[in-house]
Amino acid sequence: MGDSNQSILTEFVIAGFPNIQDIRPLLFILLLLAYLLVIAGNVVVFLVIQLHPHLHSPMYFFIGILSFLEIWYTTVTIPKMLYNLIDTRRIISFRGCLLQIYFFHALGITEVFLLTSMAYDRYLAICTPLHYPTIMTPRFRIQLAAGSWLLGFLYPITEIILISRLPYCGPNIIEHIFCDLSPLLRLACADTTVNAIVDFAFNASTAMLPGLLILLSYIKIIHVVLKIQSSEGRQKAFSTCATHLIVVTMFFAGAGFMYIRTTKTYSLNFDKTVAVVYSVFTPLCNPVIYSLRNKEIKLAILKMVTNGSLK
Repeated sequence: MGDSNQSILTEFVIAGFPNIQDIRPLLFILLLLAYLLVIAGNVVVFLVIQLHPHLHSPMYFFIGILSFLEIWYTTVTIPKMLYNLIDTRRIISFRGCLLQIYFFHALGITEVFLLTSMAYDRYLAICTPLHYPTIMTPRFRIQLAAGSWLLGFLYPITEIILISRLPYCGPNIIEHIFCDLSPLLRLACADTTVNAIVDFAFNASTAMLPGLLILLSYIKIIHVVLKIQSSEGRQKAFSTCATHLIVVTMFFAGAGFMYIRTTKTYSLNFDKTVAVVYSVFTPLCNPVIYSLRNKEIKLAILKMVTNGSLK
């Protein structure tokens, strides 16, 4: 654990964005508003799907699970970010830092597998419509969702164990907007080559294999849809996939940029800005995208708002 003369750190300071003293109150209000909108938007989507029987199909089942996940995904980081805007010390304990890293990555990986399951659902519905009801049974879709959560929470354990065993003897400033693996690794006073290799391998496998499966699913979907004779049929088939494709693109673009790079040549402020996109902006956009682009969810929300009907 390092030399006996070195003191082992038990707490860290989250750097955040430097030189923002003048606009700190404004940032707090904007971030709080974004968090409340994320929670409210995803709660509404989740409840609408649960309370309307005609939305109990596999596609909406996965959208509801994704909305439920987004609530916790943002709760792992944003409340602490809000607190750091009030408390200028911005301190987090070593254990608290590890827990934040673990849950942020576990929920993020769970989302990857959920998005993959959603792509598989669309593939079955469009490419094998006759077999769809017998394959995508209520039991199977629950198994897909449960498997996504299980894999998501098992996957980061190895990385967390490895990084928790490293010595940290100073400095203690984490150059990020929340605790994450790479910024914490930079502070270790020991060789982190093994950690970096494991980190890259895990991130690459988590993104590339599901990403490839999603890509192949949509190549096959597009091939089948283009063969549909009626323009109305093609439009209906594409509309059921467009929302999912937008969400997948936003999620994989931000997370992939941050976690699958072999070099870290970008500025720290640039990395922090990208982190805001995938930890705040994307979860904020998801319920808006599903509400505005999905006709059935939009109508169900309007019905609830206007007369409180659940049917």
